[in-house]
Amino acid sequence: MARTIVDINCDLGESFGRWRAGDAEDADLMRLISSANIATGFHAGDPNLMDQTVRLAVDHGVGIGAHPGYRDLHGFGRRRIAGTPAELVNDIVYQVGALREFARRYGATLQHVKPHGALYMEMAVNSDLSQSFVQFMRAVAPDAFIFCMAGSETERVGREAGQPVVREFYADRDYEESGSIVFTRQQVRLDPEAIAAKVVRACKEGRVRTVTGRDINIEFESICFHSDTPGCLELASRMRDALIAEGMRIAPVSESITN
Repeated sequence: MARTIVDINCDLGESFGRWRAGDAEDADLMRLISSANIATGFHAGDPNLMDQTVRLAVDHGVGIGAHPGYRDLHGFGRRRIAGTPAELVNDIVYQVGALREFARRYGATLQHVKPHGALYMEMAVNSDLSQSFVQFMRAVAPDAFIFCMAGSETERVGREAGQPVVREFYADRDYEESGSIVFTRQQVRLDPEAIAAKVVRACKEGRVRTVTGRDINIEFESICFHSDTPGCLELASRMRDALIAEGMRIAPVSESITN
């Protein structure tokens, strides 16, 4: 059944000091989304940028999420780093705590936590890491959503523990037949019209075409695109316009779903 309301999320605040990532300004992207995954300093971001991005989200009524990653500024968090679940989750605790305090500074709450990059992909298949992460969330943010991949260990463990979870549909990533995304470190420019059609079809039919040419079913509550995808501003604008033209309203998951 076609949906009438959907969340659009994007990874923001992913610069560092004088270094800038992507070809679009966060302020422009913030106007097009309903949930922001804000970098927390380990793969990108710094205190001044976290403060700026949180304020932007508050000003635009966008749901605030922490986007913790591996301690990997050089590799933008897209390289797997070995560590025990306890070590990796302590890194997440550190990052989430910092972002939540910036949110509290402006009277906002933490809507969600979404691990970044290689950490997200590792957690999707690593039951022990997912268990440790969900235990942390149950202890300090039991009402916050975990953004994750449908069918992942993160989703399974979160649901079993009673933690609210949000499954994502990836507008600017390809799908494998398993339902997993094709992980990439180099993203090319995409056709905004093709991406808009892909997203609309997923929302209306619950289907997506895989890299092998087969259609698979897909379930999700939020649509994700990445701010470092070339041409992301045009992509996001066309996608949003297409969804609204189909009668859908764009709103944060905190307003649109209950778990």
